[in-house]
Amino acid sequence: MNNRELGGKLREMYTNASKGEAVAMIHLFGIKYAAEINNSECSKKEIIKASGISESYVTELTKGVKLAEYVIPKNQ
Repeated sequence: MNNRELGGKLREMYTNASKGEAVAMIHLFGIKYAAEINNSECSKKEIIKASGISESYVTELTKGVKLAEYVIPKNQ
């Protein structure tokens, strides 16, 4: 996947999140797509930028990618 595709998926998860769950959806995105993120030539900052959400969320995306090593999403 390229940064545009990843950014689109992140935007979708973020904008469709229930009230108060937006940051959790960034973490979940990082968990679900960690392999694609790590194997792509895109930086996390580029993905965030392509999603259109605030660039301050790069830290949250990084946390999600790191969590992927330890957790498996439920109901997915």
